[in-house]
Amino acid sequence: MRRDHADHPLVIGHRGAPGYRPEHTRSSYELAFALGADAVEPDLVATRDGVLVLRHENEISGTTDVASRPEFARLRTTREVDGTPLTGWFTEDFTWAQLASLRATERIGAVRQSSASFDGRYPLMRFRDLLELVDRAAEEPQRPLRIVAEFKHASHFDDLGLPLDELFAAELEAGGWGRGDDRLIMESFEPTLLDRLGGLGLHGDRVFLLENTGAPWDLVRSQGRSATAYDAFATEASLLALARRFDGISVGKQRLVGPAPRAAASAGAAAALRGAELVDAAHGAGLSVFTWTLRPENRFLAPEFRRGTARAAWGDWSAEFAEVIGTGVDGIFVDHPDLGVDARREAATAG
Repeated sequence: MRRDHADHPLVIGHRGAPGYRPEHTRSSYELAFALGADAVEPDLVATRDGVLVLRHENEISGTTDVASRPEFARLRTTREVDGTPLTGWFTEDFTWAQLASLRATERIGAVRQSSASFDGRYPLMRFRDLLELVDRAAEEPQRPLRIVAEFKHASHFDDLGLPLDELFAAELEAGGWGRGDDRLIMESFEPTLLDRLGGLGLHGDRVFLLENTGAPWDLVRSQGRSATAYDAFATEASLLALARRFDGISVGKQRLVGPAPRAAASAGAAAALRGAELVDAAHGAGLSVFTWTLRPENRFLAPEFRRGTARAAWGDWSAEFAEVIGTGVDGIFVDHPDLGVDARREAATAG
């Protein structure tokens, strides 16, 4: 991603504007752009009939009203996803026509009560619906608007005969986006999926997501206990190697602010970089750097930025946002896009 755009960093509405409306709904995405987001981030999962839908996970009991719908009680099951057994309702067991009858609910309603007040009002969305929304929204403000598409559980869907990369390419073509363009950014925790997206000739930056712990599931499946850990990708040498495959990395904000996790590197291995040192090394390798997720509630802030004991209360979010932006990142994922825009403005003024 070019780092010469006027508004730096990019403010990316994380699943829309879930601080104000249930995530992955039309209202949430429209509000994100109205509040000044430069891009929005949909999570992509598949239905039984091969439609890409926007949900945080393929297990949807926490983000829809499916548990209250007796006609779908028979579809409740236990399934292993990326090595973890889960019980609930899964998108791959539904057709799009069935999912279209459900209504969205706020995933963290105990913290986001104002957002949860909209539970049950909005239907689910397909990826093709978001493409249309972005095309329409871009006509009004006369500014480039982007999509940062995250692919969820690619290996799992491969096993079901629902390859997310191929479904994605077909959706782009059908939605009038051809093979993609500068408006498109593609991200995944599974590097082999990103390689496949490149192999399909899709245009748009490919960004490797680095979780705070563990290892990519596709590598665990193929390499077992010897799979390269996410920490091992956050070294200077590994970043140089990643730059030969991808355009950027996206890291959990814990890699940038707050207390450092206990070192997990094996003897003789280089320690994972953190903070501005990580961002500088990535930039030196030619990679852009995104970070997720900036939120104002105490529950999500690093300890030094919390105020009071109420988890849902807002702490000193502006100070944490400023520290993250101060590392030099190229994009910030936010649940409240207006706060991200305000923090960017403050950082530009201070600079």
